[in-house]
Amino acid sequence: MNKFEKVPEGVFNKVEHNKQEFINKFIDDLEGLFPETVKDGIVDFQALLDRFGEYEESNKIEKYNMTWVGKRQAIKEADKDIVGRTLKYVEEDSKNPETTENIYIEGDNLEVLKLLRQSYYGKIKMIYIDPPYNTGKGEFVYKDYFTLSKEIYDKLSGNVDKYGERLVKSNKDSGRYHSNWLNMMYPRLKVARDLLTDDGVIFISIDDNEVHNLRKICDEIFGEENLLLQQTINKSSQIATEFTVNMHEYILVYCKNIVQFELGNDYKYTISRGTVGNEDQTTPKIKFPKGLSCYGIKDGIYKETRKIEGSKENIYNYDNIVVKNGKLGKDVVLQARWRSSNDMRNFFDNNCKPTRAKINGVIEEIYFENDRFVPQIKKRIKKKINSVNFNNKRGSKYLEELELNIFDNPKDMEVIKKIIRRSSYKDSIILDFFSGSATTAHAVMDLNAEDGGNRKYIMVQLPEPTDEKSEAHKAGYKNICEIGKERIRRAGDKIKEELKEKYNSANEEERKSMKNPEDLDIGFKVFKVEDTNLKRIKDTVKEGISMEEHKAISPKDNKDFNPHFTDIDVVYEMMLKRQDIDLNEEIILLDDIGERTYLVGYTMLICLEEEVTEEMVEKIGSLDVDLSWIIMRDSAFGNNINLKLNTVNKLRTIVKENHRKEQKIYWI
Repeated sequence: MNKFEKVPEGVFNKVEHNKQEFINKFIDDLEGLFPETVKDGIVDFQALLDRFGEYEESNKIEKYNMTWVGKRQAIKEADKDIVGRTLKYVEEDSKNPETTENIYIEGDNLEVLKLLRQSYYGKIKMIYIDPPYNTGKGEFVYKDYFTLSKEIYDKLSGNVDKYGERLVKSNKDSGRYHSNWLNMMYPRLKVARDLLTDDGVIFISIDDNEVHNLRKICDEIFGEENLLLQQTINKSSQIATEFTVNMHEYILVYCKNIVQFELGNDYKYTISRGTVGNEDQTTPKIKFPKGLSCYGIKDGIYKETRKIEGSKENIYNYDNIVVKNGKLGKDVVLQARWRSSNDMRNFFDNNCKPTRAKINGVIEEIYFENDRFVPQIKKRIKKKINSVNFNNKRGSKYLEELELNIFDNPKDMEVIKKIIRRSSYKDSIILDFFSGSATTAHAVMDLNAEDGGNRKYIMVQLPEPTDEKSEAHKAGYKNICEIGKERIRRAGDKIKEELKEKYNSANEEERKSMKNPEDLDIGFKVFKVEDTNLKRIKDTVKEGISMEEHKAISPKDNKDFNPHFTDIDVVYEMMLKRQDIDLNEEIILLDDIGERTYLVGYTMLICLEEEVTEEMVEKIGSLDVDLSWIIMRDSAFGNNINLKLNTVNKLRTIVKENHRKEQKIYWI
């Protein structure tokens, strides 16, 4: 008889639960007495021994570094290639796919970033992300590629008791609370850095829960010297505790290379006097050229400038000053304590054309405005990124305007517009790989309508299911991606309609500086992360695919491709292999060559024909384009090795004769 058969079910579970409660209580008490002995919810026994003077003798060289359990795996994950995955084009979810240059991608953002790494390496001017803040409420659900088994984790952390049990808390402070978040963030940021242009920049929203850890891993990934700013930003609503009122969060700003970083084309104008009152300032003579504007000064001949008694900024002239038709009638030499004598000389030497100032901005004009003849210097300067932002408003108001207020805590679109304007150019690509409700896409479209820009965006979002009890789910939105895409559709239509009204009511002169509503890109192509289209050995019989579906495609397609593929899917997958071709390149069907031959960006040819003839080869080689890659199916040649070799040699010969260049030919 089993001696445990009369023990009530669940007793041992209750014992285990009570034991864990005791452990948690022990850790709480220990952390209260010696905070340094509990790290990330785990007891550091060596720190506990250190507290009582029992120091471990070690020959290891101590060094400053940031580490956590799983870091090595996170580093490896960032460098690991992604195999067997691709992006599948979803035309039915896209908007204006024939003309748009915007992209929306559904899938885990680490996979997406790796898939984009080849095509978009060094192409993204600005990244903005609003990652999970790790508040302990289980708000991030990203795939844990670096999940460690309990045994490995215990071994790495070195925190098990004599029974092999870990001493950890089961709540927010449980083991790997910070480590999980760091393991999620580290590889994504590391891959994201590869996508930035050399003058690119990343903005990361965060709060007090992880700002200290985020800054350390960003120092490691981007370099401490490339920290541009830690911006403090007012929250749209205050959070009160028993002792404090939390009114702010942060945006960390890191450059890929701070030496090469350039602010965006967001300008303002400043007017400054050309003189200073510093007694120690030198008083060189400068020749002011004929033709400078003289505002508020009557035409005439002035024997001397009007001076103010006791002023250290008086101007002295050695010739008569002639003002004619509101301009300086002839060259004149003036002497004073000049603010920036070299800048003024450089401007005059450049025939009074816009000239870069030594310190900041571009001098656009130097003029006089009264009979003291103190020169005024008009400069165009780029607006800078402030360390404090007080103007963060409630982001949900933009969703309310779209009748789509079903997303928690969206960001203020105006804040995002401001950082895009200050840190990118009018034709830049903007990436957001935690896109949520797609505030960044909304901001890009609105800014383009406002300043006539042609910025493009790439949004990436995990299709995280909405809570069944949420208003979003009740409204029919089954995941966050559906909300984001719908917001972009509605926002784009609204922005275009408002621009049309302004454009139609403007005069011809005003329209010259406005965006034509018909040129505003409010569309987007949708892609989803899926398994590769290319048949691998393990895909010979793919799980979940019926034999009827296998038979529905031709024998050669069945051999080369996975079921449910389309030609356009294969074309996009090939495009992801190229560093000089992105997902917005034009794709043209060359129907004069065959039914399945495509030209991409006038540099890449993808031939998916099941059979290749000599006539096709002649036509391909004679194309009047600068081809750099030709991709053909291996199966198109059957078992005829000679036909394949002859085709390769013939193509190379024809292309070399026509274009005088060597050609790469790849086989699927």
